[in-house]
Amino acid sequence: MVPQKALLFDAVLCVGCGECYNACKTVNKLPETNKDPLKDHLSSETYTVVQDHNGTYSRKLCMHCVDPTCVSVCPVGAFEKTEIGPVIYDPDKCLGCRYCMQACPHNIPRYEWESALTPRVRKCIMCYDKVKKGEGTGCSEACPTEATIFGDREELIKIARQRIADSPDSYYPEIYGLKEAGGTNVLIISPVPFDKLGFARNLPQEPLPNYTAKALEKIPAIVSFGGVFLGGMYWLTKRKNDIAREEKQNGKEN
Repeated sequence: MVPQKALLFDAVLCVGCGECYNACKTVNKLPETNKDPLKDHLSSETYTVVQDHNGTYSRKLCMHCVDPTCVSVCPVGAFEKTEIGPVIYDPDKCLGCRYCMQACPHNIPRYEWESALTPRVRKCIMCYDKVKKGEGTGCSEACPTEATIFGDREELIKIARQRIADSPDSYYPEIYGLKEAGGTNVLIISPVPFDKLGFARNLPQEPLPNYTAKALEKIPAIVSFGGVFLGGMYWLTKRKNDIAREEKQNGKEN
């Protein structure tokens, strides 16, 4: 089995310099959207941001789930969980349904609303072109404090546990992404509980695609179709409204 590549973000070591943000812009050839990395937000032109939570900094980017919901809901296979870890996207397959945006438990993918002809969904792909050549990600290479490091997921878990064990007074005693929604390939350690850094804390430990599969196994076909359809429509509608509200708020902030 090929080792899964991952990122470890350490909020204790992050100084909020924004070098990861700048490197992401450079590697992905993205335009400037804000002169201050701490005041930007995720968009079709910004794949990662640095956020200040009362002096503790965090990063927001695609979590590259071990079993991604975006992959499971995409009807045309535009999203793919690669063998080495990153979740990538093929715009040539995309229908623009935006189910990925509505299903993502971390609220990450963004849509090119400004493009009238061929709008795409945009997000971090963990510098897949670099990673598959054996290189690191742009953000990890740019970080001056090793707050963001890149490597094999299992090795990064060991490093995270060692940092917590070596400085128990400095760290909250958990690793975010170890089990949330089945686990992620972006792992977080922090001096404070993760909800204080804006990470979802109400996620199940089992991969979200499993819930649909289990429901379909236990319910007769016709009933299951109606129940899953209605439940799915409720979830998707709610997520769509949440996304629209967030983007409207971000627009006001800019």
